[in-house]
Amino acid sequence: MDWHQLWEIVSAPDNVPIVGLIFLVPFYAWYGLRQAVANDRLIAQLEADPALAKTHHRKVFPFEKGWSKEVHVWPYLLRIEFLAAIIVTVILILWSISLDAPLEELANPNLTMNPAKAPWYFLGLQEMLVYFHPWMAGVVMPTLIIIGLMVIPYIDANPLGSGYYTWKQRKFAIGTFAFGFIVLWCSMIVIGTFIRGPGWMWFWPGQTWDPTRVVYEVNRDLHEVFGITSWPGKIIFGASAVGLYVVVAGFACHKLITLTEFSRKIYLRMNLLQYLTMQFFLVTMLSLPVKILLRLLLRINYVWVTPWFSL
Repeated sequence: MDWHQLWEIVSAPDNVPIVGLIFLVPFYAWYGLRQAVANDRLIAQLEADPALAKTHHRKVFPFEKGWSKEVHVWPYLLRIEFLAAIIVTVILILWSISLDAPLEELANPNLTMNPAKAPWYFLGLQEMLVYFHPWMAGVVMPTLIIIGLMVIPYIDANPLGSGYYTWKQRKFAIGTFAFGFIVLWCSMIVIGTFIRGPGWMWFWPGQTWDPTRVVYEVNRDLHEVFGITSWPGKIIFGASAVGLYVVVAGFACHKLITLTEFSRKIYLRMNLLQYLTMQFFLVTMLSLPVKILLRLLLRINYVWVTPWFSL
């Protein structure tokens, strides 16, 4: 699309949340890490001075003598929450008045949209359909995302970092979340909104969305690269390739988990089931960027093809 088309996409009412996401997610990620770094400095200061640790208020924001070391929910916290609710309500009212609802005409099976895009909160799943089999991208992967979020309290063996921002005590957890949510999920939403054009083809910003464009790129399955044609050969070769990836990715994740002395202590606190569960979800999450690179750089469609499913 050209720059005029880009402005039309950016200013569309149903894309306002995505434009806000582009600015708000990095801002609050920076703000949270800023608070975490300040807390880490305070923790290091208190660890170096036991006498100060006994009397310090243990907060990084300004503190004066005579202030209570505890902040009660009423009226302090509820007052802030009530004010925030009023501000958000005003913003939503102004938003709904100034922008029309993104409603279109009745569905016409003889005239479909090109590109036909899901709502912004489903664009990540729609982008995943480019790289995975529909059953995997539409059912298995979303289910694993939900289950993975549910098992976090079970596999989290780190007793520190509860109730306050910290980076040094939560490097692996914060890094994993940032990679999965910001780098992968948010980037796929942005790609699905601004990069994917007619035919779900890739258009860089500034390129015109041409519905008659023809792309001379042939996607191949991995077994076709090696000339394997028989079904037993396809299944065995694909299973071997996926198994090799699991071993390599699992070893890399293990090295990452035990990278520092602090993380090794957390690793030793985990039982075998916790460790295997964490490794399963880490290896599964890493399969997404690996599959994206295989598709965009080498035009590999599926790695493992069977009569029942494809990966």
